[in-house]
Amino acid sequence: MPGVAQTHHLSQAAYDRLKDELEELTTHGRTDIARKIQAARELGDLSENGDYHAAKDEQGHMEARIRHIQGMLENAEIVEAGGGDVVQLGSIVTIRYEGDDEIEAYLIGSIEERTDDVDVISPGSPLGEALLGAAAGDVREYQAPGGSLKVEVVEIEG
Repeated sequence: MPGVAQTHHLSQAAYDRLKDELEELTTHGRTDIARKIQAARELGDLSENGDYHAAKDEQGHMEARIRHIQGMLENAEIVEAGGGDVVQLGSIVTIRYEGDDEIEAYLIGSIEERTDDVDVISPGSPLGEALLGAAAGDVREYQAPGGSLKVEVVEIEG
């Protein structure tokens, strides 16, 4: 629905990290870009000035990131890490697909929670929705683009 803001579930750590990034981008980031643009302008003809165009492109990407972070923070809901016996927002869940011996671990939450250790599954995705509320040992089925898949919840970490 247009005009309806999506709630972003974030841990306190991710919220704080985003606030820090926003502060950095809106202060030092904007100042640095302005300097780059000014230095490039001083080189002369802007129509064939690669430095100028690169700086303007960088400025556009940075401003888009600023708007994205602002939107997330405005609609953020702080959630505590799982800690329960069932999969919930903030849980790290280890799963095994039916017919596969390999196990995979995912954090249920926002992409902004991503770390090098574990990939993230959105709670609104088909797999995320299927896993919410599941306990260790449960088998859940969900619809993927290629058809129906079954996963077993192996372990839940808070």
